Amino acid sequence: MSSKPAMPLSAHLNPLSQLESPREMIRQFTPNWFASTMGTGILALALPQVPGAGQTMRTMGEWLWLFNIGLFSLFTLLYAARWIMFWQEAKRIFSHNIVSMFIGTIPMGLATIINGFIVFGLPRWGNGMIDVAQILWWFDVALSIVCGVLLPYFMFTRQEHRMDKMTAVWLLPIVAAEVAAASGGLIAPYLGDPGNQFIMLVTSYVLWAYSVPVALGIITILILRMALHKLPPESMAASSWLPLGPLGTGALGMLVLGADAPAILAAHGMAGIGTIAAGIGLIAGILLWGAGLWWLLLASLITFRHFRAGIPFNLGWWGYTFPLGVYTVATLKLGTQLGIVAFSIFGTFLCIVLAVMWLLVAARTLHGGWQGHLFVSPCIANVN
Repeated sequence: MSSKPAMPLSAHLNPLSQLESPREMIRQFTPNWFASTMGTGILALALPQVPGAGQTMRTMGEWLWLFNIGLFSLFTLLYAARWIMFWQEAKRIFSHNIVSMFIGTIPMGLATIINGFIVFGLPRWGNGMIDVAQILWWFDVALSIVCGVLLPYFMFTRQEHRMDKMTAVWLLPIVAAEVAAASGGLIAPYLGDPGNQFIMLVTSYVLWAYSVPVALGIITILILRMALHKLPPESMAASSWLPLGPLGTGALGMLVLGADAPAILAAHGMAGIGTIAAGIGLIAGILLWGAGLWWLLLASLITFRHFRAGIPFNLGWWGYTFPLGVYTVATLKLGTQLGIVAFSIFGTFLCIVLAVMWLLVAARTLHGGWQGHLFVSPCIANVN
């Protein structure tokens, strides 16, 4: 049997050795890369929330957050350069039924950075970080709203979809709005003006409703698709974790907004409604967390099956991180609000799993990016 010749050592040491030129990296850059900012950002935010986390874990989280800012900035420059330099090819993304969905990772990655301005930036650099977070949040809201409606519109008008080809990536543009909702729940209490607090709270509830019901509908269809047509192909294995994202983020959003509601609504003469909102937030958070537990166990079984068979690495592996991360943060939040130790213990365990998965995927991404073979744009494959 003939074997494939080994790649010379010089090729391994040469960055982007599998690309014709560095310019090709820009031409082949896709929004899939922003999924890594989602996974990095949620790990940074989760680390300080682990019960008993000391200054070391908080410092690790802060450094990850700063690294994530650099990562997001770099990807933004590369993707903007692609639209400037290769306009005709870049716009083909809206007709691609998979890559287009990853545009939703841009506002979600940004949301983790915005939250960091409150968690890490505020204690380090002072109250000015609140204004930065507020301005960026409204920009993130606009991106999330556009993604949430424009990309489904392109699904209905430009793209070709079939039930047997459906995957959970359909969720990506939809979930961005509820991620922004949870982010608004974190920022609102820090705003000095009660009027701004009220507007952000109401907007966050609207964003939650803009996203969660649609996401639940997609998850329902996805269950039917898997029952009829079995699991997605190995290249899309990580997508099995994506439904955990809206369930975890939906739970977290309800918990955070419910905790904000009593004080903010009381300042506007709606103390009774605020108390009801707090109760609804807690109960809805528990219910969505329970639904997420079912999907967590199912996704774990699917992943075990895929890994036994062997699956190729691609940027989709970042789908293992952010959904697990938001579910981890929701678990830790329930442990804090309910005072039930089991939630805190389970959340700590999930955070350890998240950190291990992040290290694995980050290492594989760094290697693949260095070699250049991760820079592939399927929407222009027919012109290469």
